[in-house]
Formats: sequence, C-alpha cells, structure tokens
Amino acid sequence: MYKILIVEDDRVIGEQLEKQLREWGYAAERASDFQKIMEEFQDLQPSLVLLDIKLPFYNGFHWCAKIRETSHVPVIFISSASDSMNIVMAMNMGGDDFIAKPFDMNVLIAKIQALLRRTYDMSSPANLLTYQGVTLDLNASSVSYEGQQKDLTKNEYRILQVLMENQGHIISREALMQRLWETNEFIDDNTLTVNMTRLRHTLEELGLKDFIITRKGSGYQI
Repeated sequence: MYKILIVEDDRVIGEQLEKQLREWGYAAERASDFQKIMEEFQDLQPSLVLLDIKLPFYNGFHWCAKIRETSHVPVIFISSASDSMNIVMAMNMGGDDFIAKPFDMNVLIAKIQALLRRTYDMSSPANLLTYQGVTLDLNASSVSYEGQQKDLTKNEYRILQVLMENQGHIISREALMQRLWETNEFIDDNTLTVNMTRLRHTLEELGLKDFIITRKGSGYQI
C-alpha cells in the first residue's frame, strides 16, 4: 500500500486530505510536529509527500531540500501561494508537481495516481498483481487462477486493479467511479454496478466465488 505524508498546518485541510486519501486506500498520515518533519519522514518512509509552502518554523522549500538530501520520493506542493515565482522555486527545490489551493480533490487524486504510477509502476520487473493465487496481468488486462485465464474489459480491469492494489481494504463506490473516469467516459452509479456484476461473473467462471465482497454502506473489498 502506498504511504502518503501530508505536511499541512491547516487542520481542516489536513484532515480532509487524510480522510479522502484513506478512502482511496492510501495509508495517509499528517505531520504532527512541524519542527521535526524529517524525523516523521524517516519514521513513515512515505511513497509520496504532499507539502505546503507556508508552514510554522521552516517553509516547504526548506523541507523539500532536506528530503532531497536523502530521498527521491515524489513531492507534490500544495499551496495558495501559486504565483509563478513560487511554482518555479518549488520545482527548483526538487518538487515533482504543484497544485494551487483551493484545489479540486479529484484533480489532486489524479495527480497523485499519475505520479505514483510514473515513479513505481515502471520500476516493477513484472506488471503483475497477485492475491491468494489470483494474478492480474497489467499488460494483457487479463486475470488468471489455477491455470485458467480470462480477458477483462477496460472497466472490469480497472475495478479489479484498484481492489488488488488495496488488498484487504474497503474501497468506496465513489473511489472506484473516479478511477473509471480516467477512461474519459462518463461513468455513473449504474454503470459501476453493471461492470461489477460482469467482473464477478468472470471471476466465478474461474472458480472465484465471493472473491469481491460487498461491504454494505461502505464499498467493496477483496
């Protein structure tokens, strides 16, 4: 599971980010001591950092430079100080992206997903996700189990990919629909239901009954 460190001193924004990211299946943690960001960074060993510019004691540029002394972890700056000078400074200090406040959460999630894919997926020696004997081939968009293989539609593949990337965690319907929206096609609640039914039927043909569990009022889980 990807871990995200949120360095944001606005409590409301920080809590919103933490809540939304956890709903997407990320292990999100907010920094608690703005004098000891590096200690918290080392303790968490995050996959990505969301970093505000205006912070108590030292600004985000300072902490990004400190992070870059020891790590190439992706850093996304989030700030209301979105003039060209600050954006250029953020990139020069080692930032990977910049998003201005107030921001659309869906846009931020899309940026996080894209940056995580660019950083980590390409380094994987085999584009496979596995769970309890089930293998999802990310290149072929197919799923296999006990020597049998089935091809998946684009939407079925994306649904199963999200669930297998977040093994054991509940993923909300909203989070799944947002992931499906990456296809640039309109996805509504009914479309998700239809695709989930088809995916479950395909898995049952492989002998995987109840591989995807519905958590009433919460979402889905494998």
